Amino acid sequence: MSDATLLLTAVEQGDPTAAEQLLALLYGELRQLAMSKMAHEAPGQTLQPTALVHEAWLRLVASKNPKFENRAHFFSAAAEAMRRILIDRARRKRTQRHGGGLERTDIDNVEVEAPAPDDQLLAVNEALEKLALEYPVRAELVKLRYFVGMTNEEAAQVLGISLSTAKNYWTFSRAWLFQQIAGLDFDL
Repeated sequence: MSDATLLLTAVEQGDPTAAEQLLALLYGELRQLAMSKMAHEAPGQTLQPTALVHEAWLRLVASKNPKFENRAHFFSAAAEAMRRILIDRARRKRTQRHGGGLERTDIDNVEVEAPAPDDQLLAVNEALEKLALEYPVRAELVKLRYFVGMTNEEAAQVLGISLSTAKNYWTFSRAWLFQQIAGLDFDL
């Protein structure tokens, strides 16, 4: 068993120092994943990778009985927590109280643009939820790749699948999600 797996077991059993030791052990990897995801976010993003890691950590370990089978299960849960945080932030930005997605613009510089990044993120999330119903492992791969920023190799290792399977799942999932978001009628 790895150190992380032993610490995860200790956290489950309520060891008060195990959570701190686990965070120290995995913090660098979690921060690297958050940094790679944040690098792909829209300009002007106020959420920092450190804050994303800390908020995800609180969601993962602050529950009364966190249970993680192993390191892969923990990173899948971390990917899900980070995804939910980003989705919640996108939804919050769209609320009327926060401007409803409206931005102050100079009328002289108005240009037609593609959908706002928050709208895109919400569309991907909705399609991803549908994908998870039919293809749960493929949906986990998308979460790890899209929301956490892992490579195919890293995601394959976390999910316990081969690299070629991860590549096939990624290709399929991207096409499937595109079909869902675009509302196309053909089957893959």
